[in-house]
Amino acid sequence: MTSQSVQEQEDNISSKLIKIAIVGDVHDRWEAADEIALQHLGVDLVLFVGDFGNESVQVVREIAVVKLPKAAVFGNHDAWYSASDWGKQKCPYDRQKEDWVQDQIDLLKETHVGYSKLDFPELQLTVVGSRPFSWGGDVWKNAEFYKERFGVTSFAESTAKIVAAAETSAYDTVIFLGHNGPVGLGSNADDPCGKDWQPLGGDYGDPDLTEAIALTRKLGKTIPLVTFGHMHHDLRYTKQHLRKTFVISSEGTMYLNAARVPRIVQTPQGDKLRNFSLVYLQGGVVTQASLVWMGKDFTVVSEEKQLVLNR
Repeated sequence: MTSQSVQEQEDNISSKLIKIAIVGDVHDRWEAADEIALQHLGVDLVLFVGDFGNESVQVVREIAVVKLPKAAVFGNHDAWYSASDWGKQKCPYDRQKEDWVQDQIDLLKETHVGYSKLDFPELQLTVVGSRPFSWGGDVWKNAEFYKERFGVTSFAESTAKIVAAAETSAYDTVIFLGHNGPVGLGSNADDPCGKDWQPLGGDYGDPDLTEAIALTRKLGKTIPLVTFGHMHHDLRYTKQHLRKTFVISSEGTMYLNAARVPRIVQTPQGDKLRNFSLVYLQGGVVTQASLVWMGKDFTVVSEEKQLVLNR
């Protein structure tokens, strides 16, 4: 038998069904059992959308050692005591001696893809991170924080930094990973990035991410998935329904909000249930997406299917 050519090997990988788990906003709800659950799910890749806690270094330390292919971005809570003036006033540690934001970044190392990217040769895809520590909206917030940490002073400079990362991607299939989603997914309060506090309504997406996605497409990249969190599925103004979790664009990109919070809950019987969003990718196309809840024996006890395509 002759060995396969490099092209044949790449074609086999690109046609493989890839199973991706997305961990929504953690908010201190992460346990060793979560990694075991992911192993039971048999996922090929794990994506973390951030908000591990209020600069929760210990939670990030636990996630950093997860032995599965992974990528992560940080959310606004991950710079809770460092980004804003009011946060600094509430800081529980001496910021002259400690830097919990940098500690988190150092722990995740290359796994942190905010303003960066990570190639996954075994999957023939690249994960590109959007602006880390995003609070959402069309106002440039926490200017001093972004200038000092990343040398970025505007949405335009932020877009350029994201696109620069995308330009270095080794693969034409690119997944965007953000804490907040892009602007353009709807302005109703229950849209994926819709403003659900008073006054209700308004698109609270990140404009720099929207522009970066458009420019990355112009580079010839295929973008099957853009995933994020930040805007929780439980709406502030009503308990009658949940936030819309996804949008499929005309280009075929799935925009998926994975923020079902709290992501670990306890049943009346005392059992714990934990949720993950699952996305199946084949041939550069999302074929299925769902949110699953797993029980104490690591079986899926419920599944909310959000998309199923027959291929």
